[in-house]
Amino acid sequence: MTNPKSKIQKHRWNNWLLLLAVVALSVIPLMLIKDAEFGGADGQAEEAIKEIQPQYQPWFNSLIELPSGEVESLLFAVQAAAGAGVIGYVIGLYRGRSEQQNRRNENSD
Repeated sequence: MTNPKSKIQKHRWNNWLLLLAVVALSVIPLMLIKDAEFGGADGQAEEAIKEIQPQYQPWFNSLIELPSGEVESLLFAVQAAAGAGVIGYVIGLYRGRSEQQNRRNENSD
């Protein structure tokens, strides 16, 4: 039988390594690519459309004009965090149900 304490320590190391990998993937591009502008896909799409067809008019305008790009980034981050929270909750819910079912099957044997 394995030691439950060593299992917990192993999971903690895995979590720290995953966190370190996320931070590295976020910071390394910023350090390696000097004087780069990280623009969004919306701006690039708008420029491409203007190059291809300069007289193009959008079908509709935004319902809300945000005061700055920072606010837009904040709303995007909140949306991403909410989506990640929902996905994490669902995965945890199904994993918990699966483990509970496995325990019931072990106890019934």
